[in-house]
Amino acid sequence: MPGPDKPFRITYHPAVRKEDIPALPKTASDQIRRAIEERLTVAPHEYGQPLRKTLKGYWKLRVGDYRIVFRIKGTEVVVLAIKHRKDVYGDAEGRGK
Repeated sequence: MPGPDKPFRITYHPAVRKEDIPALPKTASDQIRRAIEERLTVAPHEYGQPLRKTLKGYWKLRVGDYRIVFRIKGTEVVVLAIKHRKDVYGDAEGRGK
């Protein structure tokens, strides 16, 4: 829930919880969780990079070889995909519609 020190609330696409998170290696999972808690809840515009072309309006956050693809809606950050960099963009585009 947004608050003074964490102004953004994180929500997850159902496929992220069901497919993406369980498939992550433990070490990557811990790094990604920290990145979401420390960066996306505080300043997603500053830490993320905007995507282009068919993913215009989406953002990405790099965590090692993994990418977190998200949208910012007011004070809510909607995580659409968390996957290895070679697989993430096609899945994120399909989930964002």
